[in-house]
Amino acid sequence: MDQSSPGAAPAQHAPAEAGLHARVLDHLGTAICGGEMVAGSVLNIDDLVDRYAVSRSVIREVLRVLAAMGLIETRRRVGVLIRPAEAWNVFDPQVIRWRLASAGRMAQMRSITELRTAVEPHAAWLAASRVDHDEASDLVGLAAKMWAAGKAGDEERFLSLDIEFHRRVLAASGNEMFVKLQQIVAEVLTGRHHYHLMPHYPDEQALQLHADVAQAIQRRDGDRAREAMVRIMEQAFNEMKSMWEQTAEPDHGSTGS
Repeated sequence: MDQSSPGAAPAQHAPAEAGLHARVLDHLGTAICGGEMVAGSVLNIDDLVDRYAVSRSVIREVLRVLAAMGLIETRRRVGVLIRPAEAWNVFDPQVIRWRLASAGRMAQMRSITELRTAVEPHAAWLAASRVDHDEASDLVGLAAKMWAAGKAGDEERFLSLDIEFHRRVLAASGNEMFVKLQQIVAEVLTGRHHYHLMPHYPDEQALQLHADVAQAIQRRDGDRAREAMVRIMEQAFNEMKSMWEQTAEPDHGSTGS
């Protein structure tokens, strides 16, 4: 997935302007998703130009990207309006990143984990019937590398391998819609590590379950692959359950921040 919707790719910028664009985009996106700029607020282009000390063209391009994400809209005789969370493209990886940086982090974690629970076990089941020999062998090898990195407490390597493992399962499913979820999975796994929502040493059962998924896919045992992936998702919920309870957030997934 791109950071903007299809047909709304960012314009090309000179390096210096591109850096300004990225900085302003990240600041405004974080402020909107974090609730600092509330729904219904009006953004004034001239005020933004002064605040960020950038050109109007940079601000207009940033606003165009935010509009493509559903965060803002332009209304005649009103101006640039912050849209409610229900209008946001919650599948956009950058929106997810901004929401993970907000006070509503745990609600975002919960909603994505619920999505993963619905999709990834079925992806593993499909992969068992569609994966080729080399892909299956690579998956088993990845699980072994995850085990070694986890036991060594190498968090950066473990994160990289974990993201790649789940990416490959989604890809091996052969379902183009599932494949497009890989960046969402990467964002939530990265977020869990970045915000210290993962144990330094992964639980041994989690390591074994990844190996079980890979081996079941290699044996073309879809039911076992699905069952092991369900247990991975359940464990992810259990690891974060106490954190969710501490936030006193509602039990349902939130589209707000």
